Amino acid sequence: MMLNNTYRKKLLHAVLYFATKVKNPSKVKIFKLLYFLDFEHYRQTGQSVTNLDYFAYDFGPVPKDFYQEVGDNIVPEDFAQFVTILPFASDESGKKGGIFKAKAKPDLAVFSPREQEILEKLSFMFKDLDAKEISDISHFKNHPWDRTIKQKGKLAKIDYALALDSDAKVSLDEALEATSERQEMLKNFPLKPNI
Repeated sequence: MMLNNTYRKKLLHAVLYFATKVKNPSKVKIFKLLYFLDFEHYRQTGQSVTNLDYFAYDFGPVPKDFYQEVGDNIVPEDFAQFVTILPFASDESGKKGGIFKAKAKPDLAVFSPREQEILEKLSFMFKDLDAKEISDISHFKNHPWDRTIKQKGKLAKIDYALALDSDAKVSLDEALEATSERQEMLKNFPLKPNI
């Protein structure tokens, strides 16, 4: 879905940021970094950064809509001037994948200072890890993906509220209120297609 809105811009520039800051920015690695970005920001504020929904696939949390958009290494039309996806086949498994390659610099002005801090922290932490290692981290016991698999099963939508723990900066009630307000705003001001 091609949308001309703040969430879409944040998604694009998060992909660009990670593609320029981490080694081997495969689609799998970028999907996991987006997941960590969204869930960490939610844990701190009760809001995601990209507005993506993540689902509990076998290989970890996946932003299903974006995954489907780039599934055949086809770059969405509204991303085409900024990024490309280079196909590859793994030497070890033979699996086909794609590496994001930035054609432009990310625009950090679309992010709040908190979002920029999380982007920077995640790229530093995961810079040298390969897709399998970062995927394994997204499977940690009692984290949102693991809890979703155990409670709802494979392919179920991962509830952002599962990111809230004893260290969260917002309460469950505050997070649910922020989510409700966001849904009400989107209902009253629907995201318009990019024409």
